[in-house]
Amino acid sequence: MTDLDLAAQTRLSELAGRLKETDPLAIDTDLFIDEVKSKVRDQLKPKPKSLSTDYVIKELQSVSGEHKHRVVIRSVGTVQHIGNGIATMSGLPMVYLEELVTFPNGVQGMVLNLDRDHVDVILLGPDMGIRGGDLAEATGRRLSIPVGMPFLGRVVDSLGRPLDDNRPIIPSEFRYVERIAPGVIARAPVDTPLYTGTKIIDALLPLGRGQRELIVGDRQIGKTTLAIDAILSQKGTDVKCIYVSIGQKKSSVLNAIETLKAGGVMNQTTVIVSSPDDPPALRYLAPYAGVTLAEFFLDLGMDVLIVYDDLSKHADTYREMSLLLRRPPGREAYPGDIFYLHSRLLERACRLNEENGGGSITALPIATTQRGDISSYIVTNLISITDGQIVLDADEFNKGSKPAIDIGASVSRVGSAAQEPAMKSVVGALKLELSQYEEVARFARFGTEVNEATQRQIDRGQRVEAVLQQGPHQPVRMEDQVILFYALTHGFMDSISPADISRFSKEMLNYIHNHAAQSVDQIRYRRELNHETKDELNREFTDFISFWEKKVKRTS
Repeated sequence: MTDLDLAAQTRLSELAGRLKETDPLAIDTDLFIDEVKSKVRDQLKPKPKSLSTDYVIKELQSVSGEHKHRVVIRSVGTVQHIGNGIATMSGLPMVYLEELVTFPNGVQGMVLNLDRDHVDVILLGPDMGIRGGDLAEATGRRLSIPVGMPFLGRVVDSLGRPLDDNRPIIPSEFRYVERIAPGVIARAPVDTPLYTGTKIIDALLPLGRGQRELIVGDRQIGKTTLAIDAILSQKGTDVKCIYVSIGQKKSSVLNAIETLKAGGVMNQTTVIVSSPDDPPALRYLAPYAGVTLAEFFLDLGMDVLIVYDDLSKHADTYREMSLLLRRPPGREAYPGDIFYLHSRLLERACRLNEENGGGSITALPIATTQRGDISSYIVTNLISITDGQIVLDADEFNKGSKPAIDIGASVSRVGSAAQEPAMKSVVGALKLELSQYEEVARFARFGTEVNEATQRQIDRGQRVEAVLQQGPHQPVRMEDQVILFYALTHGFMDSISPADISRFSKEMLNYIHNHAAQSVDQIRYRRELNHETKDELNREFTDFISFWEKKVKRTS
């Protein structure tokens, strides 16, 4: 109703209420108001100007005259069976798919199955108080959730209801949960980087705004940590973040929320929680609610990062619902439309062109494997939908490599197209060096004698691995990554033992920030390495290595 002035809005509400009081069966208030809004918007399309009150009142009178002679027949059904969050009903002759149905206890449900003699409804709340024989009424509306800027900094459920405290959230508008993804013409190429703060990802598997990158691996090896670190690294940027928890333990969700608060990014983040004890419908709707909120920011021209943790549990929830709805099971008992379930979700992540606002939604879906099997059904579905995958290896994790990313199996299909010139110039051959090191290191493990050149390659590979190591929730800024990789690729770390790389890196960054602040600012704001910056970095690196060697001699 933002197109109407205050007098028109007041007149519309009064007239709808008066018609409802006169004859409750003769008018459906919601349909009446929706029809007026539709007529107003149609008038606005040719010339987007504010409407006068006189014109709106005239339209109201014409619509109300039409409604006087219209009889609205509401569909009513009878509950035949209730249980496991599913209600099987008879009746409801005029109901349609995804329509909301209201039960006597006030709980609503959404129609998911239309059969010849019955209708299946998934409950959006507890089934307590609903019994066989109860009457339920169709509302004539589809499921919509509240969206708006006030959701930033809050923890909500799949229907937008606050879970963090009793403070109400005043939404900007309501949006349908299901929406068709933007078309190809409305999209723009993915070429703007989105830094995750994880060195190995930003250097070797770069992400762009509008990309969909799958994070896949076994349980408890750092998938959620990578996603949370990506949110933490957005501190101080204009990127809005949404973390969707699907069936995760409440203790894990609380830890994630505390980490976001401690990292100072909660004020630009919304957490959507669907716990294991929620009805299946809420777990099913959680990721769609998240992307619906993300699209609100997208339409305002903003950039959004959304994490789905995780879609394996989402698929399990849909399988549970489908079997309860008596849908035919397919591979691994998943229904036949399980691919469509996630494709219509992830296709809504995109980058729009300037004519459509220029915003973007970057999606980081998470999937769980069993014993590292990335060829399982749901994982291969998601790999085919997304623009690359980050594969975590349990063996590397158990050896102490963190993050335990398998470089050989991981890929970003956007690649260097979404890298800044400064980063691209210092990591060009890094992935090749790391792959070659892994090949020759296998032979060295068996005690095979290697020549001097091969030994140098192994030593360099060990230093590259040491530089890429990173603790949890310690995101590294882009300019610091460029400085580290510049020092590594230009030989300034060749004399440092791999065991000392971590301490050397921290002290070197502090030294560069204090003695070459202009170069740091050049990298941060210009996003490039010019000759003056390189010369200054070379001088400061040489001075710091001399200082470091003297320090090591004193301590030894």
